Amino acid sequence: MLLLSTAVVVHAQDLASFEKRITVKVLPNGLTLIVCERPEAPVFSFYTSVDAGDANDPGGQSGLAHMFEHLAFKGTKDIGTTNYPAEKVALDKVEKAYAAYDLEYRKRVGRDEAKIKELKAAFDAAVKDAEQYVIPNQFTEIAEANGAVGVNASTSLDTTQYFWSMPANRFELWAYMESDRIANPVPREFYKERDVVMEERRMRVDSSPIGKLVEQFLAAAYVAHPYHRPNVGWESELSQINATEAAAFHAKYYVPSNIVVAVAGDLKTAEVMPVLEKYFGPIPAGPPPEAMATIEPPQVAEKTIVLKQRTQPLYLEGYHKPDYRDPDDAVYDAITDIFSNGRTSRLYRSLVRDQQIAAQVEGFSGFPGDKYPGLFVFFAVPLPGHTPEQMRDSIHKEIDKLKTADVTDDELRMFKTRSRADLLRGLGDNEGLATQLAVYQQRYGDWRELFRQLDKIDKVSKADIRRVANKIFIDTNRTIGIVQTQQATNGTQTSNGGAE
Repeated sequence: MLLLSTAVVVHAQDLASFEKRITVKVLPNGLTLIVCERPEAPVFSFYTSVDAGDANDPGGQSGLAHMFEHLAFKGTKDIGTTNYPAEKVALDKVEKAYAAYDLEYRKRVGRDEAKIKELKAAFDAAVKDAEQYVIPNQFTEIAEANGAVGVNASTSLDTTQYFWSMPANRFELWAYMESDRIANPVPREFYKERDVVMEERRMRVDSSPIGKLVEQFLAAAYVAHPYHRPNVGWESELSQINATEAAAFHAKYYVPSNIVVAVAGDLKTAEVMPVLEKYFGPIPAGPPPEAMATIEPPQVAEKTIVLKQRTQPLYLEGYHKPDYRDPDDAVYDAITDIFSNGRTSRLYRSLVRDQQIAAQVEGFSGFPGDKYPGLFVFFAVPLPGHTPEQMRDSIHKEIDKLKTADVTDDELRMFKTRSRADLLRGLGDNEGLATQLAVYQQRYGDWRELFRQLDKIDKVSKADIRRVANKIFIDTNRTIGIVQTQQATNGTQTSNGGAE
């Protein structure tokens, strides 16, 4: 009880402290702005979160959200071009040429190969003509020339985010650049960048045993929801998406009401809020994107996929669980901590330290995302001489222990202590602050939910952990993915690590 009451008091102090320094404003166009004053050094960080990821890719266009993330660094009507009016005409010609080529290319009956060659040559010529107006990498170079560090972005299945840090005296320049690429992106070098993303797919999936396993595993675990497709997109779809489709994606999802921008650092709200309103306010409003309609049906049978590859064996299994708004979300965090947090965790002690059968093992919640119902997954890498089936059996023994006996007082206490420490550590710099404020504001409509999570963590009990474990860790809710080692010998192939 002492630990709980102490945590509540400290939590209240933390929240009160942040409330004095944080201002939230929703602009008339719907865009949400958050300013956090943290005058410890003359710098600031920003985090722009767009509430759309690859789960929102239209049918037949997987990888489009990720593709647009790349385009966001290609500049705007004012940045990255020597003559935008002329470039616009050239880019329109590129799209017309590509549409003609693509129409013939996609024909399954009566495709004219000579015509395809001719249309492809016309498309290549149009691309080359448009390239004469491009100033490569100008957007990033302007940012970095003005002191920006960590210039980057990322796309998950749930969201797309942009971020960097910069000297505080360059705040207005940043506001101009960030608002401009939200309002006025230009899909220049689209097809060149598409080739870059295709190479990403080859490296992350096609040439990666883990990438292949995860792709096939998710395709088996999900039958309806978009979580079943890879973040980088299916090759056949990724290779044919076009700039016109990217523009439509932007028009639908990059509307102000779907975006949160958080800034944290050496800023005075009274000074920077007018600047933010000046640049982000004119972005045209648009209708909020419709909510996801597809709901994954309950899994009613255990599924297993087996990949045979010339690589080390791997083991992966997952169980469907609710999304982040579920009342038991903190309980899943507790299970993650108890199973996988460090060398004292149950899976490490059992499979790595005591049995010495695994080089790596972990269990964690919210894969491949948590905006929608995701998976609690277990991943293990067997040591030489050991099999995926040994990983499975040992993991299931640990799951059974969680279902039949209470966790210890120390395990529950350490989970709560570590969770609080992790939260506070994540707020220890401008980057972490901006990130967490934007994420929680977008997810819950109130950044204060970040601190309310501590209350939910404090309330997790031993009985909660047993109840949740018995609810989701059942065989009919389970999908298993295995990589068996396949070796070539004298022209024949044999498999090790097969089913026992």
